[in-house]
Amino acid sequence: QLQLVESGGGLVQTGGSLRLSCEASGSIFSIPAMGWYRQAPGKGRELVARISSGGSTNYADPVKGRFIISRDNAKNTVYLQMNSLKPEDTSVYYCNAFVVVSSTYGGDYWGEGTLVTVSS
Repeated sequence: QLQLVESGGGLVQTGGSLRLSCEASGSIFSIPAMGWYRQAPGKGRELVARISSGGSTNYADPVKGRFIISRDNAKNTVYLQMNSLKPEDTSVYYCNAFVVVSSTYGGDYWGEGTLVTVSS
């Protein structure tokens, strides 16, 4: 029953910025970790950034210094601020979360993805 819904993708020129959002809804006890992955045309899915419920973060090397991940625990929402965008950032970005959904189950969930296109 749990869903992750992404928003904020679009078209931007090289050097521009976008902010992605992902909101979790449904039965939620807690969300220990949330993150963003991306999959470019012809490539596999790769980690972009992740953040714990306590605020600790990890970033993939290609986005360090350019992207910032954050979350609003009260809204069950994670954000990805993308700055200094490059054509190689063009990809479908997927939200991921480890969610404790009941007293008996917790697991990984994925959003459907939002497209980011960076023109040169």
